[in-house]
Amino acid sequence: MRSVQDQLAAVLAVARPVPALDVVLTDAAGCILAADVVVTEDVPARAVATCDGYAVRAEDVAGADPSRPVSLPVVHDVWSAADEPFRLVPGQSVLLGSGVPLPVGADAVVPVWATDRGTARVRVTTPFAAGSNVRLPGADVRAGSTALRAGQRLDARKLSLAASLGYARIRVHPAPRVVIVPVGDELVPPGSLRPGVFDANGPSLRTAVQDAGAVAIQVAPVSDDRSTLREAIEDQLVRADLLITTGGLSEGSHDTLRDVLSPLGTVRFDHLAMVPGRNQGLGTLRAGFGEPGEQGVPGDTVPVFSLPGDPVAAQVSYEVFVRPALRAMAGYTEIYRPSVAAHASVGWRSPQGVRQFVPATLVGSPDEGYHVSPVGDPTRLDELSVAGLAQANALAVVPENESEVRFGDRVHCLVLEA
Repeated sequence: MRSVQDQLAAVLAVARPVPALDVVLTDAAGCILAADVVVTEDVPARAVATCDGYAVRAEDVAGADPSRPVSLPVVHDVWSAADEPFRLVPGQSVLLGSGVPLPVGADAVVPVWATDRGTARVRVTTPFAAGSNVRLPGADVRAGSTALRAGQRLDARKLSLAASLGYARIRVHPAPRVVIVPVGDELVPPGSLRPGVFDANGPSLRTAVQDAGAVAIQVAPVSDDRSTLREAIEDQLVRADLLITTGGLSEGSHDTLRDVLSPLGTVRFDHLAMVPGRNQGLGTLRAGFGEPGEQGVPGDTVPVFSLPGDPVAAQVSYEVFVRPALRAMAGYTEIYRPSVAAHASVGWRSPQGVRQFVPATLVGSPDEGYHVSPVGDPTRLDELSVAGLAQANALAVVPENESEVRFGDRVHCLVLEA
């Protein structure tokens, strides 16, 4: 059997980051920045008003008082930052809006509340020092500085910063496109009137892939027929950065996935030292007929994960192997689920030499500590139902060298829900 650690190392070896692309700013949401965003000019480029008011020279209003207001002519009003700045003559004022550059020679802004709101002449009742209500050049960011560093996830706030710097396009690692192919003649889409087993893996993996920040493309269940299955997989490779198949891994004569995938690339099928999810496949498939590894041409290789058909085993295998791969392909540095140590609320036996991933409920807090309870019988994980899995918010992980978890033992848990 192949160890979980060896399988995970092989997974990350084939999960190469998706090549970076320059995309329009609005298409970069949620992506990982692939190159630093450098400030090309000071922001703001010129001193600007931070409120609606009157641009003045501070010395012209130094003696202002409610009993003896200073009266200044209003020579212009400016409400657009696009207007060219002009020079302010001493003893005058300019009415302007918040965010508008100050006239040359002005060094303060008198808020409208400190005036009589005059339009031809304004009476100022309060003195304001130089720099009052003014944001100086470079107050936000200086030219030449790094505003955003590569590796950051681009959310609304970071995209707002990039936009304010004038960036219309930005270089990112695009979200991987993941094609999900459930395999099996017995499968029918949920809602179908045909007799069969409703496909649970397609919808569940689609949701899980989207939750990881990737683009999910769910295919209707595909027959085990060799020619049908091969054609379906070849058709999907042209639009996939990663392919997931579920089912078709049993040893019966009707399970054809191994035979179909072998000529399409290099795929290794193993019995893994884990439960659930013992049977899995991993490798790469050729996306065309060119030389493998040539970017952007037919012949590129696409990673493929062949997961078990059992929904519980498929979900556990996805969390352990596929999700970290997707995060690595998208450019994330943190690729694993958060984990905590929790006290076992009950004891159970675990098979020796096998890493056990037990769907469980996790309760508690960092201050109070955590407690974990299995859903269902941990000794019969192969029989755990989808209904039981739906109750879980964590995976309790029992190492290969431990055969028993006792009440109160500390157990490492992968947190599936925040």
